[in-house]
Amino acid sequence: MAQEIEEKVIEAKKASIILASVNTGTKNAALEAMAQALDDNRDQILAANQKDVETAEKLKRKGELSQALVDRLKVSDSKISGMIDGIRDVIELKDPVGETIAALELDQGLELFQVSSPIGLIGVIFESRPDVVPQVMSLCLKSGNATIFKGGSEALNSNRVIFDLLKEAAESVKGMPAGAFQLMETREEVNDILSMDAYIDLLIPRGSNAFVKYMQDNTKIPVLGHADGICHVYVDEDADLTKAYDVCFDSKVQYPAVCNAMETLLVHEKVAEKFLPTMAKRFDEAGVEMRCDEQSYSILEMIDFLKSILRATEEDWSTEYNDLILSIKIVESMEEAIEHINTYGSHHTDAIITENKFKKKDFTDLVDSSSVMINASTRFADGFRYGKGAEVGISTNKIHARGPVGMEGLLIYKYVLVGDGERVADYAGPEARKFTHRKINRKASDVLDTTLE
Repeated sequence: MAQEIEEKVIEAKKASIILASVNTGTKNAALEAMAQALDDNRDQILAANQKDVETAEKLKRKGELSQALVDRLKVSDSKISGMIDGIRDVIELKDPVGETIAALELDQGLELFQVSSPIGLIGVIFESRPDVVPQVMSLCLKSGNATIFKGGSEALNSNRVIFDLLKEAAESVKGMPAGAFQLMETREEVNDILSMDAYIDLLIPRGSNAFVKYMQDNTKIPVLGHADGICHVYVDEDADLTKAYDVCFDSKVQYPAVCNAMETLLVHEKVAEKFLPTMAKRFDEAGVEMRCDEQSYSILEMIDFLKSILRATEEDWSTEYNDLILSIKIVESMEEAIEHINTYGSHHTDAIITENKFKKKDFTDLVDSSSVMINASTRFADGFRYGKGAEVGISTNKIHARGPVGMEGLLIYKYVLVGDGERVADYAGPEARKFTHRKINRKASDVLDTTLE
């Protein structure tokens, strides 16, 4: 098994070199072929997904799989349309490969260019959601990166069908290298690739806290991702409560099984008695279980119609539910809310509801998260909604890429120095030439016979 996966990785690594130089027209043609393949084979995808869902439902009844994972697994006709739209959105994005980031004249006739380039071979390991495959493959293809995928065993049939359709479609386009996209299907293969830092340039895990931490702790390969999605909404004393009701409801209920859904609601004590009963009624009607601190519990326990009010424990503040469960805490000030967020949060996405312009700025400056929302739902933290076409994941890292990561997170850069026989020796000694180090408004393609795009 180890030898077989190593052969796949080596093949993909070799193909990544060729893919890095494929022109924009060829890449876009491959993307369109991929989108068309999904559209032409909807029944095949849905049939494969139905097998996975039936198996997953059995595992859920045995307590071996959560409802959140089952929800993420399901593919509908509208989800396939979303996959297709996502690929076509990537076609419309500008090809970032070969773009000149900066240009500097070192001396007359000696020019240095910083040029964007693909990272190389990227390993993407995810749980459940089959729509990750077209999202990530399309972004990697457009950015010139080869990719090796591993989906969760619960989505085995769905992933295999979608991957095979996309791979065959992409490789059918003249100029596209074979082997740039590979699929793993066993847990053993994942453990094997963790030691392949000689070939794999970046790992992007998407899954549970324990899953991501396992990846981070067991490889030398750089890992881009987030371990938790503990997101907060803070309702300030200066909030417009009409906005607050809608934003809080959307943040929790619109799709609770994802990492950008609200897990903790923080409410200023001056508006708590007015805000919480109405808000709790809406949550209750939607089936949300509310785990309250002592103050919020004392407000809500007197309301007869509420069906699911519990007392919160210390563990609740650091729990990602991915379900219709919400912890609620009353705070004395915005400063207390910020301290709570920075202490218990995951640096993912946090929101404030306020009309106070000074608090908007302070919250934005002081909350240490990759996305900060002002009077808007946490659910907007998404690569597609951020205009990236799609996303490879959401990163809480503070290096390379942060927040919803699109193609910009799949790029690095190289330096290209263009000269005419210059020697370092000419810049040493008493008669040395001097560097000008002057910024210039030129592109690498301006001085090369062919463009780097």
